[in-house]
Amino acid sequence: MVEDIATGRPEAADGPPRAPDTTATPDAGPAAAPRNPLPGAAALAAAAAALAACGGGGGGGGGGGGAGFFPGLGGGNGEGVQAGSLTPLASTPSGQSYVYTQAKTDDEAARFLLQAQFSASEAEIAAVRSQGYLPWLGAQMDRAATQTGWAWIASKPYDAVNSDDMVWNQLMTSPDALRKRMALALSEIFVVSANDVSSNWTAHMFAQYWDMLVAGVTGNFRQLLENVSLNPAMGYYLNTKGNQKENAQGRQPDENYAREVMQLMSIGLYQLNPDGSVKTGADGAPLESYTQDDVTNLARVFTGYDLDIPSGERNAFTPPGASFTIESNAWTTRPMALTASRHSTLEAKFLGATVPANTEGKVALKTALDTLHNHPNVGPFIGRQLIQRLVTSNPSAAYVKRVADVFADNGAGVRGDMKSVFAAVLLDNEARSPAGLADASFGRLREPMLRLVQWGRTFGITSTQDTWKIGNLSRPNDQLGQSPLRSPSVFNFFRPGYVPPSSAMASAKLVAPEFQLVNETSVGGYLNFMQNVLPNGFNSKDVVAGYAAEKALVLDPAALVRRLNLLMTANQLDAGTVALITNALNTPAVTAASTDTVKNNRVYAAVLLVMAAPGYLAQK
Repeated sequence: MVEDIATGRPEAADGPPRAPDTTATPDAGPAAAPRNPLPGAAALAAAAAALAACGGGGGGGGGGGGAGFFPGLGGGNGEGVQAGSLTPLASTPSGQSYVYTQAKTDDEAARFLLQAQFSASEAEIAAVRSQGYLPWLGAQMDRAATQTGWAWIASKPYDAVNSDDMVWNQLMTSPDALRKRMALALSEIFVVSANDVSSNWTAHMFAQYWDMLVAGVTGNFRQLLENVSLNPAMGYYLNTKGNQKENAQGRQPDENYAREVMQLMSIGLYQLNPDGSVKTGADGAPLESYTQDDVTNLARVFTGYDLDIPSGERNAFTPPGASFTIESNAWTTRPMALTASRHSTLEAKFLGATVPANTEGKVALKTALDTLHNHPNVGPFIGRQLIQRLVTSNPSAAYVKRVADVFADNGAGVRGDMKSVFAAVLLDNEARSPAGLADASFGRLREPMLRLVQWGRTFGITSTQDTWKIGNLSRPNDQLGQSPLRSPSVFNFFRPGYVPPSSAMASAKLVAPEFQLVNETSVGGYLNFMQNVLPNGFNSKDVVAGYAAEKALVLDPAALVRRLNLLMTANQLDAGTVALITNALNTPAVTAASTDTVKNNRVYAAVLLVMAAPGYLAQK
């Protein structure tokens, strides 16, 4: 059966068929570095047990609405807010409802930062408190472009780095962490996977796909949808590359992308109300948003496209040491090109729209993408998933509607303004209210790859050789069990509607998407992996963290834990956990005369114990 991505309900047996769920075996990760035993074994065991039993998911908690405005930034109509291109958001009905507009404490600022990007530093906490949430977001969205993934790969010798190196470099080092965090969220909706795609220029192709998602964070959903549809990586992944029209021998257009662009990337399986709730018929059954006929007809639109490689670029590059030639890498920077003779000219009817027979291919594509973009499902369908990725697994219907309303109109009459949608997710009362901290059903489980990026950014990770050989970390038994751009299928690492079986979350009718990655193997694998990575890093210690600020506090375990609690969890570790970790760090004793090894081990133990604690893993 196909699971409804929005609700977790199984699809009816006669519903639209799904694409094959093929899973490739992950590549081997980096060779394990020597183990470095850490102190505090008893506390670590307790933390591991807590992780295995850790609750999560999210809920409808959070602050109430009520008329609000941005104090000190303008009147109740939102005028006077200085937030760059995000300024119109303050005047929307959703924006006018925001009560929590300024971080009053470091905890509040850190909590916001850990939802908006990967990590929090003292300087960033101070900036958020000084500027206010919306102006800070506007400044981040509008900041100058930074080095692209494609440019970084192009700066290296041929085959010196791969797509894993590229994306880890982007996630760990890019100054515009907010845009990279949002792009990672988009990569879990518009999925392509390096597990299943290869070409002569795989790394360049994936880098360009990643760069496209980064640009999509501050662009429009309609343009993002077009860029995804024509991207070479997606062409390889969901079979639009080389997809041809029907012929007399019985060939029919491949339906893979047509199905998934509706099911996963725009409207979902079932018709939705503006608040994300599923519409039902007179019999109480969910109303499907599309049919198999819609898939078949829409597939005709996506025929005739292939890699854009002019004849002058073919056989234009000789790989180092090779006796053969391949095409240059320029095609990886371009959308796929249309060959009219391979494009279906049959009439295509889908979702209430009609592409007349003999319509030119680019015009047909525009009709299809405009139809998807303007479908009433898109705002609640995409908005709910972005809330899940950044804030809470189980947002209230009102929260979803407020975000969907911003998708429909960003305050300047623009539909699909993604930067405003992301801002609406983060600024909502339900996201910012302190009530969520005390609500057992609010929040989300931190994804393993987010934990690693937070670790790297928080503790000063560097790569001396600038190759960022962190590798594919997909194995759950001795790695993270997750790696960016390495989803096992088009359905992402986990489903938005996933419910852990036989759990308290299931009894409470809550979903917990990230828990689809959690089992006995992955829990132990994560702890063992991090125990090794904290001191040794990757690639024979080329990629390592510095821990400069933490080493300066090594003689004061309480101060060290206070720092980690703020920066890693926004002070969400409870007093009992703080005491447990602090006490564990007191053995063995560390003095000014202790060796660097002893001092460093205390730092590594402190970080590991925090990263194993339920108060860290369940992000609120």
